[in-house]
Amino acid sequence: MKMLRKLQRKTLIPAQIAGYIATLLVGVAIVLVALQSYRDLRPLLTQQTDVFKAHTVTVSKNVTMFKTANKEGIYFDNKELASLKEQPFVKDVAHFTSAQFNTEAAISFAGQTMRTDFFFESVPDEYLDVESSEWKWDSTSDFLPLVIPEDYLNLYNFGFAESQSLPVVSEGMLSQVTFTVVVSGNGKRRVYDSRIVGLSGKINSILVPDDFLQWANKEFGDISEKRSSRLLVEFTDASDERIPAYFEGRGLNISQSELESSKIAFFFRLGMIFVIVIAMIIIILSVAFIIMSLNLIVQRNRDLFINLYKIGYSCGQIARFYRVVISILTIIDIVIAALLASWFRSIYTDKLKVLFDIDQTGSLIWIIASISAIVLLVLYNTLIMHSIKKTVGVVKREK
Repeated sequence: MKMLRKLQRKTLIPAQIAGYIATLLVGVAIVLVALQSYRDLRPLLTQQTDVFKAHTVTVSKNVTMFKTANKEGIYFDNKELASLKEQPFVKDVAHFTSAQFNTEAAISFAGQTMRTDFFFESVPDEYLDVESSEWKWDSTSDFLPLVIPEDYLNLYNFGFAESQSLPVVSEGMLSQVTFTVVVSGNGKRRVYDSRIVGLSGKINSILVPDDFLQWANKEFGDISEKRSSRLLVEFTDASDERIPAYFEGRGLNISQSELESSKIAFFFRLGMIFVIVIAMIIIILSVAFIIMSLNLIVQRNRDLFINLYKIGYSCGQIARFYRVVISILTIIDIVIAALLASWFRSIYTDKLKVLFDIDQTGSLIWIIASISAIVLLVLYNTLIMHSIKKTVGVVKREK
């Protein structure tokens, strides 16, 4: 066997082996890095970073010159709602409910009472980005909780209070302020004690519990026609590239940050696909290169293999040397590629974990590397054995 291995070792071409090692290492390393980084970074683009329900945005119609003269143009009709719900990237559609009655807020301070007209809206509780034990209402209660946008408080603190030399107000202080809300309509009137129980970072409206507004519209308002001018749309995947085209093409207003996130995610995915395709081409070329090299070795040493077979060596014994060499080189190559990919991953996760929560335990690198090694080893061993059998088949037929 030592003499056999010495003979077969002389048949190998070092330059071809080196070329195979280099191309396979580069291709596998790129594939591992690309797939793992896609898995690590994709959630950062497809999931919302705030506590608002994931993939949910507020949608309204763009206000044009025509719609200022005809207000009916700002409402969604049944056909538009049905079309939106049928889109493959839309998971659910919820409506904003608007108050159909008069609302007035009053607050007493230093013996003086200040009054202002108010407006209310509501959304289903599961879409609210505020958690408060006080966010509840029943028909026997005279307390009405409110949620206002964070922007309102910021405008006061950094705009109005600054210009008027007034004290700034924290969220905690704001939640301690109580005032009176008067609702009226249909010849009826009711007074509620009210307080702001939370600030919404996503919904730009003054919100009350949905149960209250549904009841109050029946009690004080005109509900003969229920129309929606704003919708809450929940996406199955906020990075779907069809979302910007759909909403822009129909003149629907959606947060630009949501559209930009969708576009960024699309180009991120497109870039990853391009990188993976290039890496797969490199791997395929390296595999084709080594297969052609093995076929060349077999053809150039055809007489040697036939003579070895004639003196008693089996096809398996003749093929074993090449199978072992290629298997060892392939395994070492893929292990080195996996180590390089793991090292590169540790670099970018260390930098990004300061800003984002990245799951560093969920690594695909060694799983993909193991699958790649198994596939290549099965392929090579099968082809080498087939090539040797085909070469010595002439002797078999002569017998």
